[in-house]
Amino acid sequence: MKRRSFITKTAAGTVAAAAVAPALAQSGPAVRWRMASSFPKNLDTVYGGGEVFVKTVSALTGGKFQISLHGPGEIVPGLQVLDAVQANTVECCHTAPYYFFGKDPTWAFGSIVPFGRTTRQYNVWWYHGGGKEVFNEFSRKHGIVSILAGNTNMQMGGWFREEVKGLDSLKGLKFRIAGLGGQIFAKLGAVPQQIAGGDLYPALEKGTIDAAEWVGPYDDEKLGLNKVAKFYYYPGFFEGCAGVHAQVNLKAWEALPDDFKAALDAAGDTAAMDMISKYDARNPVAIKRLVATGTQLRAYPRPVLEAAYKEMQGIYDQLKASNADFKKVYDSYFASLADEIAYSRVNEGSYDAFMGAQMQAQQKAGGAKK
Repeated sequence: MKRRSFITKTAAGTVAAAAVAPALAQSGPAVRWRMASSFPKNLDTVYGGGEVFVKTVSALTGGKFQISLHGPGEIVPGLQVLDAVQANTVECCHTAPYYFFGKDPTWAFGSIVPFGRTTRQYNVWWYHGGGKEVFNEFSRKHGIVSILAGNTNMQMGGWFREEVKGLDSLKGLKFRIAGLGGQIFAKLGAVPQQIAGGDLYPALEKGTIDAAEWVGPYDDEKLGLNKVAKFYYYPGFFEGCAGVHAQVNLKAWEALPDDFKAALDAAGDTAAMDMISKYDARNPVAIKRLVATGTQLRAYPRPVLEAAYKEMQGIYDQLKASNADFKKVYDSYFASLADEIAYSRVNEGSYDAFMGAQMQAQQKAGGAKK
């Protein structure tokens, strides 16, 4: 794809590209990096976000800054990409930072924390609420620069082989779940598992696990999870969205000229908008296909949601008391969320409710005429 053509077709990167591309095409060294992805290659949305990122960097620099993207296992396993970047085995990775909450729970804020922000609310925090700065203050302590480069939007609540009828259904349940959500389910009696996306189907099929959450209808269908578990739960209260980041080795970042750093930032914005839009376009169609082929949609019982919320507040209190970095990012992350939710409910929420009722009525009327 020609450089000018690519820039024209990437909506979020167009303005940035127009500003910096001419200068980058004439100056700057030739740079070659490798990026390790945590995501299976067959997931064209989330893995594809890495492809958009590296292509945009190349386009913005006239081909002088090339990053080769590698799937899980090609250089390192998908859940070891952060270690590889810190060791400078690769210069950068494409991942969901909450995979590394076991190293430090503060990493979870790079993606999502339970009962946290939706995609738009996350963007408010990251771009206009000090999120980018406070999270990078933390990540730089670990030799990492974090660039927001995607978001999966609101995720589903997971696939279950058996129906969740209440809290008792969770006792002893082996549930693949990422990030701090696993700690909630542990408190509720489940046994959380950390398993890479490419391994979920065989784990469910063999009964190694009883339930699994990944992303949402489009990706979950691609992984075939509907073929090995019938019950599909919502809402994904533990993942109101999930930020995806390009994480860069700090020394490698500092060695770049400023215009190449600007290209990385602009590529992150382009990849983020592309991923958000793709999921919004593809999930509604995918969930219709899933339901048509036998998937049983279920809402989490209210007692499960209430118990989960209560347990999460206790987990937050413990983490804030024991981890100064977590508390600092937590305070920033939740600072304006109540006001944002209140405004959304008054304006957009009421509009969505009205339009939903009208669309439903039209569908019923159309069915009656047939």
